[in-house]
Amino acid sequence: MPRSQDVTTGSTTAAPPSAPRRASALDRYFEVTKRGSTFGREVRGGLTTFFTMAYIIVLNPIILTKTADVMGNKLSFAAIAATTALVAGVMTILMGVVGKFPIALAAGLGINAQVAALAEFQLAWPEIMGLVVLEGLLVTLLVLTGFRTAVFRAIPHQLKVAISVGIGMFLTFIGLKDAGFIQAHSTGAPVLMGQFGELKGWAILVFVFGVLLSAVLVARKVKGGILIGIITTTIIAVIVEAIAKVGAAPLDKAGVAVGPGWQLNVPKVPSSVVSTPDLSVLGHVSLFGAFSHGAIAAIMIIFTLMLADFFDTMGTVVAVGSEGELLDKNGDVPGLERILLVDSVAAAVGGAASVSSNTTYIESTAGVADGARTGIASVVTGLLFLVAMFFTPVVNIVPSEAAAPALIIVGALMIMQVKELQLTDFTVVIPVFLTIALMPFTYSITNGIGAGFVSWVVLHVVTGKRREIHWLMWLITVLFVIYFAIDPVRQVFGLA
Repeated sequence: MPRSQDVTTGSTTAAPPSAPRRASALDRYFEVTKRGSTFGREVRGGLTTFFTMAYIIVLNPIILTKTADVMGNKLSFAAIAATTALVAGVMTILMGVVGKFPIALAAGLGINAQVAALAEFQLAWPEIMGLVVLEGLLVTLLVLTGFRTAVFRAIPHQLKVAISVGIGMFLTFIGLKDAGFIQAHSTGAPVLMGQFGELKGWAILVFVFGVLLSAVLVARKVKGGILIGIITTTIIAVIVEAIAKVGAAPLDKAGVAVGPGWQLNVPKVPSSVVSTPDLSVLGHVSLFGAFSHGAIAAIMIIFTLMLADFFDTMGTVVAVGSEGELLDKNGDVPGLERILLVDSVAAAVGGAASVSSNTTYIESTAGVADGARTGIASVVTGLLFLVAMFFTPVVNIVPSEAAAPALIIVGALMIMQVKELQLTDFTVVIPVFLTIALMPFTYSITNGIGAGFVSWVVLHVVTGKRREIHWLMWLITVLFVIYFAIDPVRQVFGLA
């Protein structure tokens, strides 16, 4: 303890302890210190999340503009790209300010592909986007009534852990696929390593370098290791492209790479830096237009979209909370109602903006792994999306081969939670195993959660443990049975 001298007596006394510094209003609002974080870590985490998921600015328009709708109308690539960034930016900032959670939102992958297929074969763009809006409003109503939060809290702890581990495997699969390290082939095997079992081309080598670099940085506990890995690998990719002229990977009619090359963005210095955003697709929605083609068909589409939105978010929130050690002793997330409300509103806003349902992104775990713990990280990510509207040429420099290594590392971090699983009771082992396995194998978080729910209820019933099943687990299991049996259900109603 510091000491001071009394000038009148010459005696030395202990100096009074200094008063603790009072946290700023911003710190108190976002609970930065309370969650063991700093503003620097939040900014770094927000940057990491953005660079890990910025690919959606390019990928969403690729998916939505690939084909025309049933009326022969095609969406504008530039408009979808700019509006994708706009909605992602606004809703992610809202998540940061209202949800106070380090999770970002953007157009949901899987859901956008489903929306594109419906537009191609069944509905016009304004009609299918109208159903997306209605689905988002319905889920919002479920949040406001407390139903969505109650379902989240009714999930057994072992299934919540399995969801986190399964998402870790799913992230790894996404990273390997996005980098072209594994690809679909017509040789009988579902996927093979690289080109017919062989790694070819400079792009794959850049990805491998990125994985090893990121692994070394994280293992040595370098602050911002994942972000440093993304930036460094991007610079290497730009140099490789400038020297070797790798170019984009050639694709077949199904969009599968049939040769070596960059999988999405070609990392080269753009000729222009700034572009004027085209927001012409905003509000092109027919809210009830789809019902003119059959009310039952429209309701079934809303049901499938809602179930995917409902449980994809649930899995993502659990995974982010687990990675950031933000869950309480019951495995619940602080401020869950606010998080789910923003996510539900984002689904409706995405439809109203014609860019498909917006939802929470599992890539947020990369930012959390790099230090993010509060909503400030989401605000940073959201602001970067808004900036990206005007600087899409710069954003497009980052290839998927540079961003994908972050997903591999985060997948490895999340698999560490497997130690919490109690794998001695077969009524737990099977649901846990199906949850973990089906997420990567079916490329869907919802499918994994659904398989876990159904098998959990069935096994607990046949072993005399039905009293351990929460009534909401029964209800959701019935809905998942309908979800998995959606084709026979359509046939019953003459919709096949």
